[in-house]
Amino acid sequence: MKRMSPREIRRLMQRMGMELEEMQGVEKVVFVMSNKNLIIQNPQIMIMKMGGQKVYQITGEEMEEKVETKLEIPEEDVQLVAAQTGVSIEEARKALEITKGDLAQAIILLTSKN
Repeated sequence: MKRMSPREIRRLMQRMGMELEEMQGVEKVVFVMSNKNLIIQNPQIMIMKMGGQKVYQITGEEMEEKVETKLEIPEEDVQLVAAQTGVSIEEARKALEITKGDLAQAIILLTSKN
């Protein structure tokens, strides 16, 4: 197979309706996932435009960062559990934290204690 120069490749891509461009000045790229972040340091980003769409090719130094998800319990849920079980707001909040926000399980937990 004949080797092609970068110039020949660029011309061929243009004939096929493709355009290649390098994105400048990017220090890092972060992919945010539910349980971790994937960070690409010092990335080289190539943008390929074809058919009205853009395709991003990212190369660089990969690094993972774990993300702790903190359970946020709505105040209305805490008040509902406290009202249904007759316990203090603090006890209701603790029961909801133990049951990971499950209202029914928190109420069962508190009523089974009494």
